[in-house]
Amino acid sequence: MNKWYGNRAEEPIVIASRVQIRRNLEKYHFVSMMGVDECSAVAELLRGEAVKLEHEEGMKYYSCDVGKLSPLEREALVENFIMSEAMQKKQGAALVLSEDEGVSILINEEDHICIRANARGNDLRGAYARAFRVEKCLEGLGYAYDPRFGYLSASPLNTGTGFHADYLLFLPAIAMAGKIKKLSDEIGKFDMEIAGIRGGIKTEAFLYRIGNKKTLGCTEEEIIENIGQVLEQIIAKEKKHRNYLYQGSKAEIVDRVYRSYGVLRYAKILSTADALMQYAQLKLGHDHGMVTLSQEPDLYGQLVKVQPANIQKLYGRSLGLEERWQYRAEYFNRLMECERGIR
Repeated sequence: MNKWYGNRAEEPIVIASRVQIRRNLEKYHFVSMMGVDECSAVAELLRGEAVKLEHEEGMKYYSCDVGKLSPLEREALVENFIMSEAMQKKQGAALVLSEDEGVSILINEEDHICIRANARGNDLRGAYARAFRVEKCLEGLGYAYDPRFGYLSASPLNTGTGFHADYLLFLPAIAMAGKIKKLSDEIGKFDMEIAGIRGGIKTEAFLYRIGNKKTLGCTEEEIIENIGQVLEQIIAKEKKHRNYLYQGSKAEIVDRVYRSYGVLRYAKILSTADALMQYAQLKLGHDHGMVTLSQEPDLYGQLVKVQPANIQKLYGRSLGLEERWQYRAEYFNRLMECERGIR
């Protein structure tokens, strides 16, 4: 089965949509207060729901005990945005994952349940519909709920709806113009935040996540509406800054794009950050018609494939740093060779 991010062309700005729903079970302590036996009981209970999810979604669901995975397997799951960094060493952590990797259920991370659902491009409602179906399938287990505060969470930031939504955006022009900090200040007024693709300030390949900070006192529909309005403004800003770039520095941008093709086609070693930056610049050129690639750029797919753990899985063995850089370069050399030049 195709991965959720590989079934259609990638949009120029809105790369992906994601929803997270956090829940706790009323019969158990919060994760931070649970012992080994209680963690195991919660994990076993939730992993047992995989069959019900298969029936609801019409696809296979897999489950595993995170602690029994190899370090490489755990790191690959983090690189694929399937589970969080914090889960790797969490006592009693478990994972339920859909066949297309579009839905993952993080068990005993910060809360008993964190449902993550993804959709390609600007389809937040599609991601929400999928997450909501999963949440409804599990509600028979009994969620911790308070009439005044809503769904209870280990963190006050997640109390209320326990609902977080975000878009993954490709913002090269805003980033090149040095306007990310200003954008952060502007959307902060709407209880939204912008972060790098893996959180924090730094990012890769001009990719940023924008999402809601507030979950208490607003409904899921209100959160979706608010973030949608903010998204429209960001898209307009990115388009405006792209026009500024093309009008004021077209020769420089075209040069960057063609240099990126040359690096990816002929380089002998490539770090993750360098490879993704070059590919991001090539995508920018393709999106604006400066070059034409025979295959639509797939920035998200390449982002996942060439991370350290994934490149080792791709080549079927453990690799040292220098070997990873060499194999990553070989991977992109072959990818660009298929283009037989750019037009």
